[in-house]
This record gives sequence, structure tokens and C-alpha cells, in this order.
Amino acid sequence: MDIEHKIRELEARNLEAETGGGRKRIEEQHKKGKMTARERIEYLLDKGSFEELDKFVVHRCQDFGMDKKKIPGDGVVTGYGTVNGRRVFIFSQDFTVFGGSLSGAFGQKVCKVMDLALKNGSPMIGLNDSGGARIQEGVMSLAGYGEIFKRNVWSSGVVPQISVIMGPCAGGAVYSPALTDLTIMVKKTSNMFITGPQVIKAVTSEDVSAEDLGGAMAHNTKSGVAHFAEDTDQAALDRVRDILSYLPQNCREKVPEVECTDDPNRTEAFLNTLVPTNPRLPYDIKDIIRAILDHNRFLEVHQHFAKNMVVGFGRLNGISVGIIANQPKFLAGCLDTKASVKCARFVRMCDAFNIPTITFVDVPGYLPGVQQEYDGIIKHGAKIIFAYSEATVPKITVVTRKAYGGAYIAMSAKHLGGDINFAYPTAEIAVMGPEGAANIIFRKEIAEAEDPAATRERLVEEYRNNFASPFKAAELGYTDHIIFPEKTRPRLIQALMMLKGKREFLPERRHGNIPL
Repeated sequence: MDIEHKIRELEARNLEAETGGGRKRIEEQHKKGKMTARERIEYLLDKGSFEELDKFVVHRCQDFGMDKKKIPGDGVVTGYGTVNGRRVFIFSQDFTVFGGSLSGAFGQKVCKVMDLALKNGSPMIGLNDSGGARIQEGVMSLAGYGEIFKRNVWSSGVVPQISVIMGPCAGGAVYSPALTDLTIMVKKTSNMFITGPQVIKAVTSEDVSAEDLGGAMAHNTKSGVAHFAEDTDQAALDRVRDILSYLPQNCREKVPEVECTDDPNRTEAFLNTLVPTNPRLPYDIKDIIRAILDHNRFLEVHQHFAKNMVVGFGRLNGISVGIIANQPKFLAGCLDTKASVKCARFVRMCDAFNIPTITFVDVPGYLPGVQQEYDGIIKHGAKIIFAYSEATVPKITVVTRKAYGGAYIAMSAKHLGGDINFAYPTAEIAVMGPEGAANIIFRKEIAEAEDPAATRERLVEEYRNNFASPFKAAELGYTDHIIFPEKTRPRLIQALMMLKGKREFLPERRHGNIPL
């Protein structure tokens, strides 16, 4: 057999592998508005950078006639390449091959690239489009999932892990995305659930569609399992590129810095009047966030979930930062169970990858209510305290208005290790709001007054000026500076540049026991 014949054989085998489940199934994929596994990789990675691994791997199952159904690649495309010049490792499940179901060989392919990502300190990206475990292989497929889950855990906090759900993701398959840092779902074509609509109807008699049960918006608005919802495959992959631009390659590297073409000394006069002095009036905290970031660009994470809390990425003077903020427009910015989990999770991710945190505080307290107590607000609220206390990245805080009670402490107060804590002149820092405090402290005086309403109003104002004023916290050193709102951006940048060399170490231990 001459070399030319061998080359033709390689070309034929390459073409067979690249065709996946065949032209008919590829066309079916396109009719659903979905890209194929290889098209997704080609779109996401820099042109010509993809190097495929295990292209000719096939399954080893001999039962149920599977010995006569072997397709090179076995339902997943794996390898590595670059995104904006930075190395990433990737797997892309191929729904045209056995419905993207996971076999033992499939699992080994995924584990190989995950191991390489961990060894090389590079992000791991998973593109999910699978019918789940390959039933014909029984426990071998389950073993594959277990090996993948273990590697998700090993890689957690070491290299960034991003999951994109671009089709079905059901049963045990959902746990791998749940173990990664960020999950993106495509609207209308993707879904995630432990048990599908048919099983639920059989067991509980509940009638629900796949979209309502586990679609992109269900997991973005209700469960919080997903962090982004995009309209198309292309938009989801664009989001991956955007996210990666804010993250380092691994936990040992500093956050990316880009050349800043936005004046670091830029001021915004409208911020001086944005925050109402009346504590009952709402405003949009995102107006402040966008105003202070480079070119007003803010990549919000979990946009549709727990809207009383805002988290996301931005840049200050070219440096990636994580933004955490109470949102007065929703539930007055109160902390509830969902907002607490959202905040704590994001702070921990920032800390894992050396991303400084910028926290904007306007919080009247934890949301009161019987159901909140039953849902574990004590435990979930404690997650925020745990996350900020263990974070050793630079932590800068700005109190814009209300900061009351335990919620004041939880939101990156000086007492939890806040490095630089600013306050606006409109800030109110106290055990509770002036109205509630006056009712308790001056109960007798108000009751005995000739005009209780007028007396109460006077005492509330006195309490606000004397005890809830930001100057009280500043006198005690709990607030480092009271700043003019218009100068928020330059003050934050100055503090951030000062903290670039920060080094802080926690007591030696195996690991903390966060209140899960």
C-alpha cells in the first residue's frame, strides 16, 4: 500500500468524522435553528486555531446492535484553540450522532480535554446539546458522567469553566453545567431538567411543557441555574467571548488589563442629584454603575434573577472588576434568599479569579416575612458574610444611601475586611432606619407629646442627622471618606490602583464550611 493510498484513506476518514451523523441529520439540526457541533467551535474560536483531539474514537458497546453503529468521534468534538489569542480547551456535543448521548468513550474524550485544561491552566468551555446518558451502555455512561463531575470540582476555582446549553440537557447531564462558573442558555432551543415533563406528569400529575419546566427563561428568572439567556447559538457564543475577556486564564494569573481610552478622571455631574434624599424614592443603581465604568460598559450577570441584587463585570482604568450592588428599584434593594445566594456566588467567583470587587450599597435590611424565615434567610444571608469575609481580592465599597443593620455589615463593610469604604453625602448608616429607631428610643416622649406626629417627625430628623449620618461612621473610621458622587469614578480608580499590590492570607485550614 503506497503513501498516496494512505493519504486518501486519511482524507476519507477525516471527512467521515466531520460529517457526524450525516447530511440529513445536519439539515435537521439547521431546521431547528441550531448550529452543528463543529460549526459552533469554528464560530467561537479564532480562525484556523482549532486543534482536534480523538477525532477517530468510537464506542466499544457490542450490545443491542451497537457494534454495527459506529461513527468516528462518537458524538462529541474535543480539542483546543484560541479565543482572542488566548488558549482555551473545548468540547462540543454533536446531537447528530446518537442524539449527542454520552458513552464511555465519549466521557473519556471529555475528561482528556478537561485534564489538559487543568494542567495547562486554561479555561474550559463546554457546548452542551445531548439527549443524556447512552442507555445501551448502562453503567459505563454513568461512570463517564461521574468522571466529568469530579473534574469539574477539581477545576473549580482553578480555571474558568463556562457551559453553554444549546439543546437538551437532562438527567445527570445537568450537574456538569451546575458545577461550572457560568451557564449560558439559548432561548427556545435549549432546556435543562433532572426529570422531564412526561416523568413529572406520571409521578405528580403536573402538566408542564419542556420550555416552561427547563427553558432558558425558566432557569434565568426562577431557578437561577443559568446566568445568561441568548436568542441564538451565535449570540450565546459571542457571550462566551465577551465573558472570557474579563477573566484571567487561571487562578494564578492577574485579571486582564486593556489599554484604557476613557479618562480615569472623568466626572459625572448628574450623579450629584441621582440618589433621592427621600429614602422611600427608588432610583436605578445601574445608572451609577454604567456611569463609572470604562466607556459605560457593564456586562450584567444573572440579569433576570433576583433583580433586587445586581452583579456583573466591567472595567476601571482598563482593569477587570466585579460589580455587586443593591437595586432600590426592586424590593427596595432588600436582601432576600435568592439575592443572597446570587451575591455570595458572584463574590466567591471574583475572589477565585483575582477580580477586585466594587460594591454599591443601598440596603434597608433583610426582607422580612414568615416565608423568608422558613426558606432559610438566616442561612442564605450568612452566605454573603462568608463570601466577603473570605475574599482576599481588593474590596472597595460605596454606600450611596441606606445601609442598615446586619445588611450594612454583610455588604462588604469595613468590619468584613473592606479595604476602602466610601460613602455619598446621602448615606444613612445605622442599626435601623430613623423612623423605626425613633419609634423605639423616643416611644414615651412621642406618646406624651401634645402633637405626637410633629414630635415624631422632629425626632426622626434629629436621629437621621445625628446617628444615621455618614459622618458618624467617618468619625469612627468605618468609612474612609465621604465623596462627591460626581467624582465616584476617579476615586474608585485611585483606590483600585493603590490596592493592586494587595496581599492577604487567611488562617491555614483544609477549607471553610460555608453555610450551604
